[in-house]
Amino acid sequence: MATEQKVPISMRALIQRINRKLRHNGEVLKIARGSRAESESDVGRYFIVNTKRNLLVNDHCDPEAVGREIGVMAEYERLVD
Repeated sequence: MATEQKVPISMRALIQRINRKLRHNGEVLKIARGSRAESESDVGRYFIVNTKRNLLVNDHCDPEAVGREIGVMAEYERLVD
């Protein structure tokens, strides 16, 4: 029997894929830098910003879920840290 193996991709590669896809809408996935920014901010560790309107689009994002939702991460891939 064949075991089901998934191809690993790094967080950096996933963020680059997401940003290439979001760029068409003028959006970008950002990372809150530092522990103080994460704890005090209401946006969470990852958030999406519309750069044309300077507007927060989505806060508390899960990059893996976003990647799968917009189609830049296949089912046979898995995220590694």
